[in-house]
Amino acid sequence: MKPLLITDCDEVLLHMVRHFGEWLGDTHDIDFALNGSAFEGAMRRRGDGSTLQGPEMWALLDGFFPGEMARQTLVPHAREALARIAEVADIVVLTNLQDHCRDHRITQLANHGIVHRVECNQGGKGNPVARLVAEHGASVAVFVDDLATHHESVAKHAPDVFRLHMVAEPSLAPKVPPAPHAHARIDDWRDAQAWILERFAHA
Repeated sequence: MKPLLITDCDEVLLHMVRHFGEWLGDTHDIDFALNGSAFEGAMRRRGDGSTLQGPEMWALLDGFFPGEMARQTLVPHAREALARIAEVADIVVLTNLQDHCRDHRITQLANHGIVHRVECNQGGKGNPVARLVAEHGASVAVFVDDLATHHESVAKHAPDVFRLHMVAEPSLAPKVPPAPHAHARIDDWRDAQAWILERFAHA
């Protein structure tokens, strides 16, 4: 059986937070400044400087997906790296979006030249990663994600999967420490491609 790459999308294959922030400013008069991965406290109204709370934040995120997904741009070298990895491995994009966004994500990625299976997920990614590895019968698998919480989840539920922490947004990467449950932290797809292929070569 082929090796398996399971990769996140936002801040791994496509830039999201920079375009989400632009949309918040242009459309809602809200400033968006992430200081790490947490959205809490990152959104402030320009009118009175008040911070948006949970329900308001998630409602705006739901407004971005899928209506404003066309704003998102490709992470440098991601398409080329996936094309090379696809020569030796199966690839699944595991994205934490609501299920109704799946077709939009498939189309969005295809428009950037990335055509692979897409699965939507809500919550931790450990269980779905374990299911995908079992389904594919992969002798070796690599998981790529920008959020430390998902690496912890995969470490718990699919401990044999290699875990690569990637934060491909340059303005965000320096503020995000390496995920403690990941095997490596690489923010550039050229280096990530080599690391992933090395794992697959020694399956």
